[in-house]
Amino acid sequence: MAEGLMVALGAVPGAWLRFRLVNHFQPMVPRKHWATLGVNVGACFLLGLVTALLHSCGNDQRLSLLICTGFLGSFSTFSTVMVELLQAWLSHQRCQTLALVLGSVLLGVGALVLGQRLGA
Repeated sequence: MAEGLMVALGAVPGAWLRFRLVNHFQPMVPRKHWATLGVNVGACFLLGLVTALLHSCGNDQRLSLLICTGFLGSFSTFSTVMVELLQAWLSHQRCQTLALVLGSVLLGVGALVLGQRLGA
């Protein structure tokens, strides 16, 4: 019960912040999916940083559930990326779709590693 509560307490502000950031940056980028990509790469960086910091501080399971699973899990959403990739593909934006796929994976992993190294 307490574990689920920790995830829920982190998820609400994470989802709210993602909604606010994507909508804030949407007018500044050519398509909404680029704002989503930016939020997801930022979330990967934060996940790497937080996991490294938690590891060095003794791996507090409740804090990990609150921040990593709850907050960052709802802040970055795989399903949003998949919908936006499908929309780009169906709109015959093949190059943008490929750039989003590669950018999501490569930038996401790079940001995660950078965050972990900074947090270690």
